[in-house]
Amino acid sequence: MAVTDEIRDRLQQAFSPEVLEVIDESEKHRGHGGWREGGETHFLVRMSAAALGPMTRISRHRAVHGALGPDLVGRIHALALEVGG
Repeated sequence: MAVTDEIRDRLQQAFSPEVLEVIDESEKHRGHGGWREGGETHFLVRMSAAALGPMTRISRHRAVHGALGPDLVGRIHALALEVGG
């Protein structure tokens, strides 16, 4: 399964978001640290979920990282988050 799909599936399962976009931005980082041939190293996640509403920005980021799990986060070089409730 592609990393993009894994991210989408885990976030969908954890938060049932109203809005969820998982964008592979790896090609923008070609030649930079952490970039690999084939991409799937640099991601942008845009998500809106009611469960995130009462959380602080830091708590939201921690919740997303927790939902993704250390195995998946360990395979990602960069993860930009635009998350809200």
